[in-house]
Order: sequence, then structure tokens, then C-alpha cells
Amino acid sequence: MSLAPQAFTITRADLVAYAEASGDHNPIHQDEEVARSVGLPGVIAHGMYTMALAARAVATWFPDAEVVSFGCKFTNPVVVPADGGAEIEVSGEAAEGDDRLTTVSLTVTCDGQKVLGLPKAVLRG
Repeated sequence: MSLAPQAFTITRADLVAYAEASGDHNPIHQDEEVARSVGLPGVIAHGMYTMALAARAVATWFPDAEVVSFGCKFTNPVVVPADGGAEIEVSGEAAEGDDRLTTVSLTVTCDGQKVLGLPKAVLRG
């Protein structure tokens, strides 16, 4: 079953708030000069924040389900410009198994490029 794509905009203000909540104050997530000095194209979103937005999409599609597992690999950075922000899109395919679990295979992109590798959620209920 195909799931309707969901879009999320990530702003620099979101990165500041996430850094406060998570304790991850790595300057590559807030300082353009530092990010570029280590070879990045600019300030990037926290990988765990991008993953959390993918999990938010799953929760929207399956609001009453219990998450049994959720995982991914961080494959490409989400560059967040100072003006406006970056938009990620989360789409998915759900398949019910014989074990009463639903597996949701996700695709998470920014500007058409996959940013999470093998993102998958396994749900009960």
C-alpha cells in the first residue's frame, strides 16, 4: 500500500531548537563558516532530526500503532540555507506480514536526493 507523501520544512531555527533539546551543539548545524571549513556545502540538519521527521510521518499515517523498530542510515546531508530552509519529503510503502506486524519502507529525499538509507519502521496494531 502506497502512503501519501508528506513534506517538512527544516529551518535554521529548528536546528537551534533541536540542538537545545538534544544537547548536540556541533557547530556544523549552526555556523556556516565552520560547516564549510570541514568540507560541507553549508549548515546541515542533524541526522537524528531528519530521522525524527520521518518517524513523524509514520505516526501520522499510523496514529494508533506501536513502533516495534525504526532505523536508517544517514547517507546524504540536508543542507539548510539561512533563508527559508530545506524541504524534505517522506513517502512510504506499507506491507502487512503474517505476524500482525506492518513494515513501512520509507523514502526520504531533499531536492530529489535520498538523504536516509534503508529507512524502515516496523509497527504493531
